[in-house]
Amino acid sequence: MAYKPFDLTGKVALVTGGNGGIGFGMVEAMAQAGADVVIWGSNPKKNAAAEDRLRDAGVRVLTQVIDVADEEAVRAGMVEAVSKMGRVDTVIANAGVGGGAPSFSEFSTETYRRVLSVNLDGVFFTFREACKHMVERAGSGDKAGGSLVAISSLSAVDGAARNEAYAATKGAVISMIRAIAVEHARYGVRANTILPGWIATDMTAGAQGNDKFNDQVIKRVPARRWGKPADFGGMAVYLASDASSFHTGDSFLIDGGYAIF
Repeated sequence: MAYKPFDLTGKVALVTGGNGGIGFGMVEAMAQAGADVVIWGSNPKKNAAAEDRLRDAGVRVLTQVIDVADEEAVRAGMVEAVSKMGRVDTVIANAGVGGGAPSFSEFSTETYRRVLSVNLDGVFFTFREACKHMVERAGSGDKAGGSLVAISSLSAVDGAARNEAYAATKGAVISMIRAIAVEHARYGVRANTILPGWIATDMTAGAQGNDKFNDQVIKRVPARRWGKPADFGGMAVYLASDASSFHTGDSFLIDGGYAIF
């Protein structure tokens, strides 16, 4: 008999910032595992391109133009997603922005507020609305539970000079997830965090072409390469699947071994 806990057929997964980078890497893997998917992104063209790339997956795909820093947009977006897809089983809060400064003493309040609004407020709004839906489902007798996944960062545990705002948000979501995990386990909802290391995405495009950075940083990665969005597909499928039904409140560091070297 085949082992099938990783089969996501019948499940619906929503990913914020799911139209590119790590977000799309997870969306694509979950769709290939059978999940219907919802993509939240603020760029309509990128949303359409992502949907087109999933055309042959054989699953339902819904894209929504959502700015996760907008509380009302998140609330309305979740209501629409549940209405159109019937349910949402997994929510991955992946949307994020970078923003640093030449030094901490020169860090602008404007940049600080912008980073917090997306990377922390956006996660809070998204998971609050997801929990409303999942708790309501549990109250109506649906025992399928749910999975919440926050995309944190290596920056949460490794000193990120000149990126204090980004690091602060990524550390905060770990604490948020742990609290959600404890409170919502009784409803069959589990909550975990993924901490990516140096991953080749649009956010790191400048560093990817920097010979000095590649020589001094990427050569220190024991895996000897940049991470890829596809490297997160397997973890997304695991956390969205029944295989992780007893796994909650944890943090997964996916960095090619960088943090331990």
